[in-house]
Amino acid sequence: MNVLMLAPGYPWEMTLFTRGLARVGAQVFGVGDMPEAALPKEAREALSAYLQVPSLWDEALVIEAVRRHPAARALDQVECLWEPGMLLAARLREALGLPGMSVAQTLPFRDKEKMKLALDAAGIRTPHHARATSAMEVREAAARIGFPLIVKPIAGAGSADTHRVEDAAQLERVLAQTRHVAEVSVEEYIDGEEYTFDTLSAHGQVLYFNLAWYRPRPLIQRTVEWISPQTITLRDVDSPLLAGGREMGLQVLKALGFETGFTHMEWFRKPDGEAVFGEIGARPPGARSTELMNYGCDIDVYTGWAEVACHHRFSQPIVRRYNSAVIFKRAQGQGRIRRIEGLERLLSRYGDFIVSVDLLPLGAPRRNWLQTLLSDGHVILRHPHLGTCLEMADRVAVELQLYAA
Repeated sequence: MNVLMLAPGYPWEMTLFTRGLARVGAQVFGVGDMPEAALPKEAREALSAYLQVPSLWDEALVIEAVRRHPAARALDQVECLWEPGMLLAARLREALGLPGMSVAQTLPFRDKEKMKLALDAAGIRTPHHARATSAMEVREAAARIGFPLIVKPIAGAGSADTHRVEDAAQLERVLAQTRHVAEVSVEEYIDGEEYTFDTLSAHGQVLYFNLAWYRPRPLIQRTVEWISPQTITLRDVDSPLLAGGREMGLQVLKALGFETGFTHMEWFRKPDGEAVFGEIGARPPGARSTELMNYGCDIDVYTGWAEVACHHRFSQPIVRRYNSAVIFKRAQGQGRIRRIEGLERLLSRYGDFIVSVDLLPLGAPRRNWLQTLLSDGHVILRHPHLGTCLEMADRVAVELQLYAA
């Protein structure tokens, strides 16, 4: 099996997915815009060949460069798990005559309006929505949908450039802040808890799935600095509270014709129990959520994805042992990290339940919390009982503090 992997060393998780391909026996041809020497060690060691291109966003240049490379002659498939490269991967498949998601199949996973229109046609509950390419169109959509509403990029990922709008005055401020965004989706604001439904599928059959809970919902995480955002991977995936989202997730995959690979869907559970679709990507979740899957079931989802992609099976036993949580920390103050408080006490109290600590070291510059959810580091913990897991996560959120000056 000869696999072209786009962006094999970035973002961070791509290194482990690239290594997973090699572990299941694939010959991996990496294509990226960073020098080979700059790739993480795990990615370099997994590659049988590497092509550096000037830019991954010049699609015609990339396709021609790949065509000329000797490794392209024996390719069986093209893979990309990074959202911005999904359409390039589809165009490479079409140019090289390889199987996998086409451009037409990929577009609904990248264009939020195409996505929701397809699901509307399938009878799946989505927020009321409209596409807008000008300030006037945004205002007209807002008049039809009503406040509060959400304005976000058509082809965005995560919560970047996403705004909740309460009234017409705030809408004008948001329009000024989003002038750089060519197309936006204007959507009904859904009041409720936000969850994920993440899947690994082969030939349309879900082989592994994960349900996670955002605490609080990402829009709040992205707009309130003092919050320590949490993601909780849930052990009890059969809970009646999650049934609507799980069933809707399967309907979404069918409606969009998804066949093989990873998907990451976000959905809302309203106070009355109604499940409402949020959005979906044909990729894994980011922000350390793949690590939470591993800690929840003691599996290797990176190699599991590679096995699905190359051999259409997932052979690891799935035993959901733990709820697992990641808590992201934001330093107080500006400048460089000067002290960290509370970590030793938490490690002493919770022992082996804390499975990973990755905080910026003393002296490192504090990151811009508006530009990265990963912030200034994170703690991952797990526990069989959800209540205990949430209590531990909240204690980390409150008691662990980083200070910058």
